[in-house]
Amino acid sequence: MDPLNNPTPVRPDPQARRSPPPPPPLAAPAAAAPAPAAPPAPPAPVPAPPPSAHKSQETPQSTIEQMVRDAHSASASDIHIRVGQVPRFRIRGVMQVATSHVKVTPEIFQQYLAEMLTPEQRKQFAETKELDTAIFYPGFVRCRVNCFDSLSGGAIVLRLISLDIPTIDALRLPEVLKNIILRSQGLILITGPTGSGKSTTLAAMIDHLNQMEQKHVVTIEDPIEFIHPSKKCLVSQREVGLHTHEFQQALRAVLREDPDVILIGEMRDRVTINTALQAAQTGHLVLGTLHTRSAINALNRLLNMYPPEEQQAMRIQICDSLVAVIAQLLLPTVDNRRVAVHDILVNTPAMHDYLMKGMDDEAFRLMEHDTYEGMQIINQALYKLVLEGRVTIEEAAKTSPEASDLDRRLRTGGYDAAMARDFEGSKKEKSIRAR
Repeated sequence: MDPLNNPTPVRPDPQARRSPPPPPPLAAPAAAAPAPAAPPAPPAPVPAPPPSAHKSQETPQSTIEQMVRDAHSASASDIHIRVGQVPRFRIRGVMQVATSHVKVTPEIFQQYLAEMLTPEQRKQFAETKELDTAIFYPGFVRCRVNCFDSLSGGAIVLRLISLDIPTIDALRLPEVLKNIILRSQGLILITGPTGSGKSTTLAAMIDHLNQMEQKHVVTIEDPIEFIHPSKKCLVSQREVGLHTHEFQQALRAVLREDPDVILIGEMRDRVTINTALQAAQTGHLVLGTLHTRSAINALNRLLNMYPPEEQQAMRIQICDSLVAVIAQLLLPTVDNRRVAVHDILVNTPAMHDYLMKGMDDEAFRLMEHDTYEGMQIINQALYKLVLEGRVTIEEAAKTSPEASDLDRRLRTGGYDAAMARDFEGSKKEKSIRAR
């Protein structure tokens, strides 16, 4: 046996097992070099898939539902989404960046639209550049949604609406609201700037009626916010775009639906006002909203929608139909919540007389002094909240329509002697007593 024959076959034999394709012995040294280089070759294509896979894992986490849940946990009232920006939450009236969410790209924005909207709604948004709708998470929360286009790209605003309808008592609203909503006919106006809680106050009033009276309530909303189950009342809620094609069409049809109470939302134009007045004058109770900060200005806002030659005739119709005006503002409390303050005008015979004559100052003073009917002005409500320690003097002064008057009330114990002396109603009362 030649000992030199043993090492020779040992080297090619294992080499042939590893790489069967190259049989020649010359390939052995060449294969020895690529053998260590061969393993890096497979990992080269492998890193490419992981980045895309990682992105696909991140994107689903940034969903509308998760964002709504995070906003609800933070007690936010609104969510603001815009392409190129990190989403923001409005918490107790202040916009705060949602740092747990990613910056919105055009691709993520389209994903949000696909999550919320139907194909028809997405097509409508692409054509009209704006869309109002609502989304519902059963057992959790409902959201009013507005989609619109902007300079930086698409944007979405969501308003979170609790599924539990708050009561008048839970919201600490004035007791007179319970009496106002039980009126058999007329026009009730809830006014205030955007985000002042008008929808919540309306929902609480409708819920009180739903527990106390047996009536048919019809609402025309764009979109539906609070969902009212039928209790003592039969409640029919209609959403524009879902249950009716046009707001004006639903408004014309509502009088043929045998309603007792009609909620029409914003008094946006003369057609809406005329229909509301017609319904109020024919035995229905009508609830509407306006964007005024005070009760006295509500009547003037309605009249200003008409040409001057028609305003006197409309003043008569509005004053004859009006039940009450409730103007509402929100301000932060010391315990990081928010509370509503109100101007409340009740259309008593004396108030009707002042409104017919356009005597706004006298009507305002009557609101301040006729507390027996439940009337009040915002400064009275602010003064009470400051005394109770629920709001700071600084926040009350910011909210007050007349900060100097509020300061005078705080210094004099809430009594404004100058206004009482000048109040025409008190002079009339003295002259009657003198006789």
